[in-house]
Amino acid sequence: MTVLVGYATAHGSTRSIAERIGTLLAERGFQVDVRSMAEVEDAGAYEAFVLGSAIHDRAWLPEAVDFLERERDTLAGRPVWLFSVGMPAALRGPWRNFGAKEKGLVQDELQELVTARDHRLFSGVFRREHTSLVGHLLFRAMGSRYGDYRDWARIDAWASTIEPRPGLRERSRPGTRPVRPAGDRPQRPITRR
Repeated sequence: MTVLVGYATAHGSTRSIAERIGTLLAERGFQVDVRSMAEVEDAGAYEAFVLGSAIHDRAWLPEAVDFLERERDTLAGRPVWLFSVGMPAALRGPWRNFGAKEKGLVQDELQELVTARDHRLFSGVFRREHTSLVGHLLFRAMGSRYGDYRDWARIDAWASTIEPRPGLRERSRPGTRPVRPAGDRPQRPITRR
């Protein structure tokens, strides 16, 4: 039995958070497949889903929304957790509260597509090269700062609350490796099918 930790990423933050969540779930004994939602061919092969996307223009990326729409029937019958990755921690001053509003807007849109057990908004990495000149000028005018705002302790704490229905737990068999990350990353354990 396998849990899909699926992601849609623009610059890599969402993928790194998905990999971290996948590793933590695998350490708890789940069989985990970490991959881009755009690469998932058979969602029906998974018993539970942890899905995340970067937020651009107050919405999930198109490939993530496409996955939710395409797999609506499969997701409806299985436990689903959602996470979004934006830049709320990069905001300063009066803009700081915008993150909570952004989470609400994204969550409302997602609820129309899937019923999730939980949804969290995390901050990612935001660098100058991730935005246009106009975006850079607005970002600086707001007093915001570029940087790596991933809060690993907060991500870990949330991942520890993910508990698919009883019966989904599988003991790792000797010689198996429970995580299949995206791409070729030899430092990560890989499940062989």
